[in-house]
Amino acid sequence: MPASSDFGFLRIATVCPELRVADVVFNLDQHHRCLAQAAAAGARLVLFPELSLTGYTCGDLFAQQLLRTTAREALCALAEATAEIPAFALVGLPFLVDDRLYNCAALIGDGRVLGLVPKTFLPNTQEYYEQRWFTSAERLRVDTVELADDYVAISPSLLFNDITTGACIGIEICEDLWTASPPSGQLALAGANLILNPSASDELLGKAPYRRDLVKQQSARCLAAYAYASSGPGESSTDVVFSGHCLIAENGALLSESKRFQFESQIQCADIDIQRLSHERIINSSYSSAVATLTPDRIKIALPEAKTPTKKQPQAPLGTLRPNPARPFVPSDSAIRADACREIFAIQSTGLAKRLRHTGARKVVIGISGGLDSTLALLVTAHAFDLLGLDRAGIIAPTMPGFGTTKRTRGNAEKLVEQLGATLRIIPIGDSVMQHFSDIGHNPESHDVTYENAQARERTQILMDVANQVGGFVVGTGDLSESALGWCTFNGDHMSMYHVNASVPKTLVRYLIDWAAEAEFSGATTAVLHDIADTPISPELLPMGANDEILQQTEDVVGPYELHDFFLFHFLRHGAPPAKILYLAELAFGKRYSRAVLLKWLETFARRFFAQQFKRSAMPDGPKVGSVALSPRGDWRMPSDASSATWLAEIESLKPAKSRAKRR
Repeated sequence: MPASSDFGFLRIATVCPELRVADVVFNLDQHHRCLAQAAAAGARLVLFPELSLTGYTCGDLFAQQLLRTTAREALCALAEATAEIPAFALVGLPFLVDDRLYNCAALIGDGRVLGLVPKTFLPNTQEYYEQRWFTSAERLRVDTVELADDYVAISPSLLFNDITTGACIGIEICEDLWTASPPSGQLALAGANLILNPSASDELLGKAPYRRDLVKQQSARCLAAYAYASSGPGESSTDVVFSGHCLIAENGALLSESKRFQFESQIQCADIDIQRLSHERIINSSYSSAVATLTPDRIKIALPEAKTPTKKQPQAPLGTLRPNPARPFVPSDSAIRADACREIFAIQSTGLAKRLRHTGARKVVIGISGGLDSTLALLVTAHAFDLLGLDRAGIIAPTMPGFGTTKRTRGNAEKLVEQLGATLRIIPIGDSVMQHFSDIGHNPESHDVTYENAQARERTQILMDVANQVGGFVVGTGDLSESALGWCTFNGDHMSMYHVNASVPKTLVRYLIDWAAEAEFSGATTAVLHDIADTPISPELLPMGANDEILQQTEDVVGPYELHDFFLFHFLRHGAPPAKILYLAELAFGKRYSRAVLLKWLETFARRFFAQQFKRSAMPDGPKVGSVALSPRGDWRMPSDASSATWLAEIESLKPAKSRAKRR
C-alpha cells in the first residue's frame, strides 16, 4: 500500500538527453547526469527516449558488434548506478537474442536490470527503415536472457507492479502507439495504469499537435497515465529532424510537455495520481466489462523513496506538478471558459426546450429573486423559448418579496424580466406568511428555521398554483452546490417540474451570467446582469439591516462556496478521502484559508452532504452539464440514511491534538 502521506501521487520524469549518435560513452554520461537530476527533483521513475544509449539514427551501425556490446555494458553500468540514485529508469538499446536484433526498452533500478521489452511494430516507411535492422517482438521465442551474470525477463507483455504506490507499469515503444490497436490497450486491461513510451518521432509540419492529441487520447482510452519521451535534435539530421518532444498525460489531461528543438538535455517532471486512476476505473463500467486477451508477465518491484530535498536541491511539494485549480469547475483560460459557458448554456436550454416540446406547454413559471440562480434559470428559459419560436411573454416570472427582500435584488429582478420581454408578476408574501404563522401558532419574532422555510414553501406554493392557472409548469432555480449541501427547503425551492441548474455549481453560475451579459445581451440588460453577478449570495429570508443591507449571507452560514465546490469535486469526481481533499485544498488555496478554516468547512461539507441526501433522493428532472452531478437516477445513488461517521472520524483525526481533546 502507498504511504498515506503520498495520497497516491507518484512523481515521474521524461528526459531527452543531449546525444551523440553512436557515442555510447558520451550518452551514458548524459543518462547518468539526467537520472541524478531527475531524482534530485523527486522523480522516482524516469523515462528516456527510444534507443537512447546509442541514438536512434545509427542505421547500419546497429549491425556492428562493438556498438551493441558497448550499449549492453552501458546498460549494466547505468543499472549499477541506480543502487545509489533513488530512481528507476527506462532506457533504450539494441539487444541481440538468438542472432535476431531487437529494439528494446530496459527497466533498471535497485542496481540491476529488471526487464527488457522489445518493440512489436517496426515501421518501414520513407523516414524509418527499422525492419532493415530489427525483428518484431512477435518473433521472440525466449522469455529470459542472460545479462551480467543474471537472468532477465524479456517480453512485450511485461507488467511491473510497484508495491509502494500501486502503480502498474506497462511499456510500448514509439510506433506501437501509432497503430490501429496499440499494445497499451491490452496492457491497461491487464492492469497497467502507467504506460511508458520511449520513442523516436521526427518532426513534420503539423505532427506535434497530432502527437500531443494521440498521447492524451490514449491515456484517456486506457484510463491511465501515459509518459512519452522522444529523441531530440542530437539525432542525425541526414533526412529528418527530431525535436525531443516529451509528454506526460493522465486520463486525457496533459500534465507536462517539454520545449522542442533544444540541444541541451531536457527534464520534465509531473505528479501522476494513482488513486485517482484507480477510482476512475472502478466507476467506469466499460473498463470493468472489457476482457483482456493478453496474459501478462508480472514482475514485482519497489520504487525507491523519493530523494529528500535539501536547501541546495529543493523539490516542489508532491502533488504540485499537476493541475490543481482552486475552482475546478471553472476553466482559468478566458477563451476556454467562454466556450464552456456557451456549451453549458446550450445544454441547459436544449434540455428545457425538449421538455416544452414533449409537454406541449407554451408557458412556464419561474420565481425571480434578483439572485444568481434564478437569473441564470431565467436566461436559459428565454433562450429555450427562442429556440422553439415561442413568445417570451409566456415566461411568467413572479417576484415574491418577503421579509428580507432588498431594493437592489427586487429592482434587478423586475428590470431583468421586463428587458427580456417576459411577464412580470409582483406577489408579496408577507401577509400570507404572517397568516400562516398565526395558523400554526408560530411567533414571527422567532427567526428560526420555521420562519425561513415558511417563506420558501409559500413561494413554491404560489409558483405551482400559478403554473396550474396558466397551463404551464415550474422551472426550478437551485444549483448543484445547494443540492450537495442541502441548502434548500424541502418541498420549497427544492421542488419544481424541471430543474435547469441542477448540475451547475455555484462557482460557475456567476461566470455563466457574466458570459451571457457580454455574449448574448447588451446595453441596460448587460448592466443589470453584471450587478446581479456582483450581489452577495443570500436567501433573503431574514429581515434586512439598516440602509437595506443584506444581513443573511449564505457563505457566512455554510461556508465559502469556492471551498464546498472544491470539496465536492474531489469527493464526488475522484473519490478522494478527507485527508487528501484537505491536502489538495492547502495546495490550491495557499494562505487564503488557514488549515483550521479548511477543516471547519470540510467537516460542514461532510456532515451536510450525508445528512441532506434525502432531499437529493427526491430531486426533479434536470440536464447534466458536466462530469459531476447528483441526480438520484444515475449520477449519485446513496441511501438517505448512510452514515458519515467514517468520513467525520478521519476529519477529526486531522485536527490538532488539543482541539480533539476539547471536543471530548
